[in-house]
Parts: sequence; structure tokens; C-alpha cells
Amino acid sequence: MGMFLLRRFAVMLATALCLTFVVFALTNLAPNLEKVAKTQGNTRMSDPEVDSWLANRGYGRSLPVKYGEWLGVLPGYVIEQPDGTVRGRCFGQADARPPDAPARCGVLQGDWGTSTVFREPVGAIIATRLALTGKLMFWVMVLMVPAALTIGVLAGMREGSRTDRALSSVSILSTATPEYVSGVILITVFASSAVGLRWFKGTATSAMENATLENFLLPVVTIALFGMGYIARMTRASMAEVMQEQYIRTARLKGVRFRNVVLKHALRNALIAPFTVIMLQIPWLLNGVVIVETLFNYKGFGWTLVQAASNNDIELLLGVSVVSVVVVLLTQLISDVGYVRLNPRISVT
Repeated sequence: MGMFLLRRFAVMLATALCLTFVVFALTNLAPNLEKVAKTQGNTRMSDPEVDSWLANRGYGRSLPVKYGEWLGVLPGYVIEQPDGTVRGRCFGQADARPPDAPARCGVLQGDWGTSTVFREPVGAIIATRLALTGKLMFWVMVLMVPAALTIGVLAGMREGSRTDRALSSVSILSTATPEYVSGVILITVFASSAVGLRWFKGTATSAMENATLENFLLPVVTIALFGMGYIARMTRASMAEVMQEQYIRTARLKGVRFRNVVLKHALRNALIAPFTVIMLQIPWLLNGVVIVETLFNYKGFGWTLVQAASNNDIELLLGVSVVSVVVVLLTQLISDVGYVRLNPRISVT
């Protein structure tokens, strides 16, 4: 297990570097940098003025150098300005480089830059927004996982029955309906004054401070419905396969009650495959809440991603990308380790 974890960490590190470099390269394309210059400088800049503005702020150097500085493995730039002052990545603009200014100030040093939209440190913004999305994800998992497992187990217990067909149809319909459709339907039916059922609020902005059933249930249900069907279908397939195993038939021939056959013999083995699916829902929730958070005006991680992308906030967009990559890789690692622990037939060296 130790060597397995070491190999996985090495692969995760290489994957993280490759993915973050790709995102860094895309955000530093010439059209994006030109937009940054005209947004923060002057919208009527000429092309030579744009090039000068970018060069004076460290954008004019090669992509690998800029990536190394952003990552924190290379010293930050120090560029002399036309007015005689100097500008550095690690200290801003000053008459001379401060003696206490660090040589490196990147992601590895905990310096994620400053958002050009929110005018706050990127690390603080991500921590706040990620906590809000974490609260949303927690309640989605609380609702989605038990409901999906129950539907899948009940459908797989008696394959081909009316119950199986009905629950399988519900699962397929749930998975086939995207969040922006189910969310609009839920808002129209349960939050719109036009229909008359104003049981819940159509926005979840107030849930950021105080989450209640009225302002938080609709976004939770919207996300849970989409992921529920996929987990239920995987659980149903796994349960149906286990119920055909020889040891299950033997237990039933011995006269063991059907309930005990399911709970004591079939259920544990049937939940091995859905465990991986459930763990992989976490990165989907983190990035898939973009639509729901925007639809319900819940200013979490997904909403922040939309704001960063729409306003060309490079530092914030890079910070969001780093967090997304780390969460995906860690979730996959936990999923693999958990699968090995649950299934003793699999061994790693």
C-alpha cells in the first residue's frame, strides 16, 4: 500500500502540474492579456501602448518563466518603470525594492495574487466561497446518497419487476434532466407567484448567512436530483448482479429470510461499486454547481468561477482552477484506496 500511495502521489503531482500549466497558458493568451490591459488601463490604448503596459507588469516574458513565478519556484520579476520606479511581483510598485520583500511569492508560498474584480486576496476569496459551496455539497450528499442507494437497492432486489421498472424509469428521467431545467421547473412551481405555490424562495442568497428550509431546499434538491439517478442506476446494476450469485441462491435455498439475505449477504457486496461513483460525485458537485449557484444567486465556488471567467480575472481564475484540480485528484485517490479496502479480492503492491 505504501508504494501504491507513493506512485499515486507522484502521478497526481505530475497531473496537477500539467493541468495548471494548460490553464495558465490559456489564461495568458494574447487576446486575454490585451483585455486585461484595456480593462485595468485605458480602453483606448493603441497596440504599442498595450504591449508597453503588459511589459511593465511582467506579462511580456516567456510563458514558462511566468508560470514558474506564479507557481513560486522562480524569483518574482523586478522591472524598472518609465518614471524611474520599480515594479515587482512580490512588492508592487516602489521607488526601490524593499529589503524585506521576499524573492519568491507564488502558490507554493501561499500568495495566490489579488483579484482584479473583488480587490481582495484570491486565497481569502476562495476560502470563503469554498466554505459556502461545502455547506451546499454536504446537504446535497445527505439527501442524494441515501435516496439513491435506497432506490437502487429496491430496484435491484427484484430485477424485472414492476418496482424495478418504475424506479429505473425515475432514475433515467432524473439523470436525463439537467439542472438548469429542473431548477427552473422547481422555481416556477414552488417559488413563483404566478403559479401560487410560494412555499420556498426563488433565490438562495440569504442562505449564505442563515440556511433554512425555505431558502436552501430548492438548490439542494436541484443538484441532488441530477446526481441521484446515476448513483441509483449503478447501485441497481450492482445489486441485481449480486442477487444472481451462487452464495445468495444457497442462502435462499437454506431458508434464510429474504430480508436477511439482502441485508447481511448482498448489500455489502452490492455497495462496493457505487462507493466509487459516490466519491466521484464530489468533484462533479464542486464544479457542477456553477449552473445552480448562478440560477439561485448563491455566491459560492461555482458563482465565483463564473465571475472570474466573465470578468477575465486571471489570478482568481487560476486559483479556482488549482482548487478544482486538487479536489479531483484527492477524490480519485480516496476512491481508489476505499475500493481496495472494501473489496479484499483486489491487492496493491
